[in-house]
Amino acid sequence: MELFLDVLLVATSVLLVLLVLLHRAKGGGLSSLFGGGVQSSLSGSTVVEKNLDRITIFTAVVWLIAILGVGFEIKFS
Repeated sequence: MELFLDVLLVATSVLLVLLVLLHRAKGGGLSSLFGGGVQSSLSGSTVVEKNLDRITIFTAVVWLIAILGVGFEIKFS
């Protein structure tokens, strides 16, 4: 069980970072410094953005459960 939680934690961590980086920037900030502020007509549709939001939230919930599982495993072992 420990190995499964560790692998799940690493996989969801990497996936969560990639999913957050895929989101379109809403305003200025660091992303616009590197060219993220340029609007393109080829940007994703609202359906794609909603699905990306849902996948990101689901991955974050799985990541949180994995963190709690690892924490409980450390505490009670």
